[in-house]
Amino acid sequence: MASSSDVTSSADNTPENPETGSAERRGRVRLRRAAVMAVPATFVAATLAVLTAQGALGVQFAISGMPFVVTADRLDGEGFAQFGTLDHMIENSPNEGDTGGQVLVVTSVVKNGKITNMCQSVDLGGIQLVLTAGGGSTPVSVKNLAIDSDEISGDAEFNNIEIGRDASTFDKVPIQGSPGVYGQQADTVVIKNLYQHNYAATAAVFKLPGLHMSFKSGGCPQ
Repeated sequence: MASSSDVTSSADNTPENPETGSAERRGRVRLRRAAVMAVPATFVAATLAVLTAQGALGVQFAISGMPFVVTADRLDGEGFAQFGTLDHMIENSPNEGDTGGQVLVVTSVVKNGKITNMCQSVDLGGIQLVLTAGGGSTPVSVKNLAIDSDEISGDAEFNNIEIGRDASTFDKVPIQGSPGVYGQQADTVVIKNLYQHNYAATAAVFKLPGLHMSFKSGGCPQ
């Protein structure tokens, strides 16, 4: 390991030629190499910056920053797409924690869908607000649903899927992402045993047959 005096000596002995600018060129090369090596560490930060600049928001409102869980036995959708985006909280939100008021999420869009045995819960600080619907013979129905999640799981099946498509060119759903944003779309999607950890959602139509809402000590079963 080099001592501080060695480092100082090396820096002092770097040749500089005002006419050729050799030291400046070497400095630029070092900066390029450092930039390449730093890509993995800065990828997420750069993605956040790009998404912020482009305004790639699937949900056009300030989120509370309190996540909510959605589970379902089954989701059937016609017209499906996903793309990365960034959700924002209000300035100095009490829920921002160490996020800086921004949450990197995946926006899932369903043009027309049916949700069987849906449960939604949000932790209000020691007690859960739980909503259930579609547990009988009639499932929940949605149109132009866009939901922002940072975690999704289940058993999924897609029909005619396109992976890696530019999110601004989607043609199977009415909602697009920003130019240059990675996305995927499919004609249809079926997800069984669905679990989502969400921050926001919008829908043109959201029909909830058999709606029941109550406060409970536990949230939706996972």
